[in-house]
Amino acid sequence: MKIDKFVFAIIISIILAYFFPQLGVKENAIALDRIASIGISLIFFFYGLKLSTEAIKSGLKNWRLHIVVQTSTFILFPLTVLAFYPLVKNTNQETLWLSLLFLAALPSTVSSSVVMVSLAKGNIPAAIFNASISGIIGILVTPMWMTSFIQETSANYNFSAIYLQLITEILLPLILGLLLRKHLGELARKYSRKLTLFDKSIILLIIYKSFVQSFEEKVFSSLNILNLLLMVLLVIALFFFVFWLTGWIAKRLHFNREDKITAQFCGTKKSLVHGTVFSDALFGQTNIMGLMLLPLMIFHAFQILIISIIATKKGTEEAKS
Repeated sequence: MKIDKFVFAIIISIILAYFFPQLGVKENAIALDRIASIGISLIFFFYGLKLSTEAIKSGLKNWRLHIVVQTSTFILFPLTVLAFYPLVKNTNQETLWLSLLFLAALPSTVSSSVVMVSLAKGNIPAAIFNASISGIIGILVTPMWMTSFIQETSANYNFSAIYLQLITEILLPLILGLLLRKHLGELARKYSRKLTLFDKSIILLIIYKSFVQSFEEKVFSSLNILNLLLMVLLVIALFFFVFWLTGWIAKRLHFNREDKITAQFCGTKKSLVHGTVFSDALFGQTNIMGLMLLPLMIFHAFQILIISIIATKKGTEEAKS
C-alpha cells in the first residue's frame, strides 16, 4: 500500500518529538503554544470565509446529528467504561479504571475535530457547532461523572480559561471570517488547497507538542510495562468500539456521508486542554494526577494519528469519486 504523505509526516513528527523535544518545551524561546493558538484561530477564520450563513443554519438544524455526537461523547464513552466497574471495584486496578473513566467523561476537542472533518469532506458547520458546544457541556457533565467515584477533593473549579479560549480562538475568528466573507470569500476558495496544507501543518504541530509533553513529563514511566501495555490496548479498544458504534448508529439513522463522518469524528474525540484543567481541579490535591492524565495522553496522540489517516483516506476517496 502506498503511504500517504501526511501519514508519513505524522510519523516524522512523533520521531522528532522524541529525539528533538527542545522546540516543544515550555522554556523554549519559540512559543509553540502561541503559534498553535494563532494557527487554530486562523483555521476558524478561514472556515468563516469559506462558509455561508445558509450552510451554518443548515448545520445547526441537524438536531439528530447533534444528539448522536453529544450522546457518544458524554454517555456512550462513560457507560462503556462504567460497565467494567464491578470487575475492578475494591481492587488494586480501581485507580487505573478511574483514569479511564476520566478520559471517557471528557468533552470533545475542538480544533482537530473540525480540521479532520474538513479533510474527510464531512459536514463542517455541524462539526464546528458540536465541537464548540461540547466544551461548554463538559464543564458541567464531566465533574458530575467523576464526583460519584471520588471520595473527597478540596480543589475549586475555575473554568475562565476554557471560556476565554472558546471565545478568542474559535468564536471570534469564525464570526470575523463570516463578516468578511463577502469581501474575502472568493479569495479563500481560490486558495483552498493551500489552506488545506496550512490545516495539516497545524495538526502536525499539535502532534509534535503532544508527544513532547508526554516524553518530557515521563508519563509512560509511571507504570510497569505490562500495565502500560494493557492501558494502551484498552484505550485503543475504547476508541475503536465507540468509533464503530457511532458509525453503526449513523447508518441506522440513515445519515448521509457527510453527517456520518461528522458523527464519528466529533463523537470519538477527547480534549487534552479540558482534561488538564479538570485533572488539576479534581486530582490536584492528590498524588494520582499524573496517572489520571496517562490514558488521556495516550488517547490524544492516538486519536490524532488514526483519525488523520482515516480523514485523509476518506478525503482522497471523495475527491476521486
